[in-house]
Amino acid sequence: MKRLLLLLVAIAIAIVIAGCAQQEKEFKVAFIYVSPIGDAGWSYAHDQGRKFIEQKYGIKTAYSENVPEGDDAERVIREYAEQGYNIIFTTSFGYMDPTITVAKDYPNIVFEHCSGYKTAKNVGTYFGRMYQARHLTGIVAGMMTKSNKIGYVAAVPIPEVIRGINAFALGVKK
Repeated sequence: MKRLLLLLVAIAIAIVIAGCAQQEKEFKVAFIYVSPIGDAGWSYAHDQGRKFIEQKYGIKTAYSENVPEGDDAERVIREYAEQGYNIIFTTSFGYMDPTITVAKDYPNIVFEHCSGYKTAKNVGTYFGRMYQARHLTGIVAGMMTKSNKIGYVAAVPIPEVIRGINAFALGVKK
C-alpha cells in the first residue's frame, strides 16, 4: 500500500512538472544597437554582454545593428515586443523616447534603456558611472596646468555628456 501511494505521488508530481514545462515559454532577450557590432566600441561592448548571457545561461538572444534613432528604432523595438521577447535592451540615448512609447503598449515586457533618464513601470535605465573618472581627470588636469587654461572636448549635449563636463569642471576646481 505504501509503495502504491509513493508511485501515485511520483506520477502526480511528474504530471505537474510536465504541465508546467509545457506552459513555460522560452526566455528571450533582445538588443538594439545604433552601430555595427564590429566597430569595437559601444555596440561591440554591449554585444559581448549579449554573447555572455547566451553562452553562460543558455538564454535565447537576438539583436539588430545599425538601427537609426527615431521612428525606425520604434519599429524595431515594437517588432521584438511583438515576437514576445521578455527583456529588450535599447542601447543608445536616442532610443529613449521610442522605448517609452513602445513600453506603454507592452506592460509585461521589461525594457532597459542605456544612458537615458526617462523611466516607467516596465522601463529602467543603466549607465556606468563615467562621471567619477571624469572628476578624477579634472583633478589631475587642474593640478598640472601652468596657464590655468583647460579645455574639454565633448560630444552632443545630452545628459550623460553634460554630467561628465560638470564632473570634470568640479575636479579642476578642486
